[in-house]
Amino acid sequence: MRSLLSLATSIAVGAGIAVAAPIPASADTPEPDNVCIPSVPETDPLEPGPVDICVSVFKPASASKDNRAPVLLHSHGWGGSRTSMPGSFQRYLDAGFGVVSIDQRGFGESGGKAHVEDPAFEGQDVINVIDYVAGLDWVKQNGRNDPVLGALGGSYGGGYQFVGAFTELMETGRTRFDALAPQITWYSLNESLAPNEVVRSTWVSGLYAVGLDAHTSTVHAGFAEGIATGDWPASQDEFFRNNGPAFHVEAGRKLDIPVLLRQGISDNLFPLDQAIKNFDRALTDRARRKSLLIGYNGGHALPNVLPLGSAVSGDACSEKLAGGYDDLELRFYQENLQGAPRELAGHGRYHLMTSGGDCLSVDAVDATVEFELPDITTTTTAGVPQAIKIADGPLTIAGTPHLDALVTALGLDSRAFFALSVGTSPADAQVIQNNVLPHREESINLGTRRNIELPSVAATVGEGESLFLTVSPTSDMFALHGSRTPGGLRLADVTAKLPVVP
Repeated sequence: MRSLLSLATSIAVGAGIAVAAPIPASADTPEPDNVCIPSVPETDPLEPGPVDICVSVFKPASASKDNRAPVLLHSHGWGGSRTSMPGSFQRYLDAGFGVVSIDQRGFGESGGKAHVEDPAFEGQDVINVIDYVAGLDWVKQNGRNDPVLGALGGSYGGGYQFVGAFTELMETGRTRFDALAPQITWYSLNESLAPNEVVRSTWVSGLYAVGLDAHTSTVHAGFAEGIATGDWPASQDEFFRNNGPAFHVEAGRKLDIPVLLRQGISDNLFPLDQAIKNFDRALTDRARRKSLLIGYNGGHALPNVLPLGSAVSGDACSEKLAGGYDDLELRFYQENLQGAPRELAGHGRYHLMTSGGDCLSVDAVDATVEFELPDITTTTTAGVPQAIKIADGPLTIAGTPHLDALVTALGLDSRAFFALSVGTSPADAQVIQNNVLPHREESINLGTRRNIELPSVAATVGEGESLFLTVSPTSDMFALHGSRTPGGLRLADVTAKLPVVP
């Protein structure tokens, strides 16, 4: 496993998305107003008591009581803190937006412990910040106590956007956010941190180290159990269950506002499937027609060595739509908060950058074409990855593939890791965009039909190349958490279902 120090550095770089480069402060660069807002008390025994949420308020020079401005909330990635340097967010200020940057609970100058975007804690924090913003006399209003409002930030800075909007929806039937722009964030934390209840140990270890002082007592206890066993403890499942759009969707709630979703396809913490689920399930049909999903190669993107993976960097789809993501995000908010002419194209579609660097814009990402595969027997923890040919190129895929198979397991808690890969032969095939997903059979199984989800990808398989199914007994992202007892899985009557682009 990578050292925690090295991984912590990667998290800080990958999760702390910069939304605007600060400009050098000068004598006429105004300082932001720094304010701390009372919020719900902390209940965790490690730090009980009153909690203030501290923010930095950036007012655009053009704003006044007579010329009111919309506001964009901003917050940091996991382990970070708010942006308070004079000259930050200048592109938004120059465009007439105010920005309020937030220290989330447990970080920066804010008190309490991080409940990781729990509606009862961080959800209330966001609501209290919105109430404060609504009282500023230069902020544009939709109505009483209802500011014209958007949001910025990625990873944990995307999670606060969803928890704020959904908590308001849960409590009042509507949200005061008029639009959102969450980047590289999650649909379900349980799915992301422990898909199929197998701990994504490399990332979980790094995240734990980065947020060490902010954790609740429940997370401290659950981390120790999860890393030791490779199982996702029941305490963690309960702790994270409400902390994402999945919880609200299961309760019948959907957002009815435009959302600009940007997700790293080579992100192996919050993979592309999390954004697809947010786009497909967390938005109303009307909202989706006004929204965009951008998949780029980046995010929380660690390289895979076992099994060997590959990915290029870049954001070809943002460049195609608006010349780059910064311009796309700014234009999205100008159109949705300032009434600018509707010039952005591609609403309601999935815009996905391929592993080769192209942009595919598609209307659907479901698996549509089936390929029959030979029977597969996975190797034990001492074995090497296998590559089973699915089809020869040319072939283009974009979306979420699946395997359908009759699975047999003769050992207890048998596990294997599945991915799609591309190469000229099994010997040189590399996992597309560095993503694998585990399949787990907890007990002896003499043959049960299973649907195995594979990582969501976008790829063009060229002439002379082939698409393969890679099956590995181990994975870098799930270090030390392969099968718990010797033995493998046998897959019979196997069908690969792929999202083939015509």
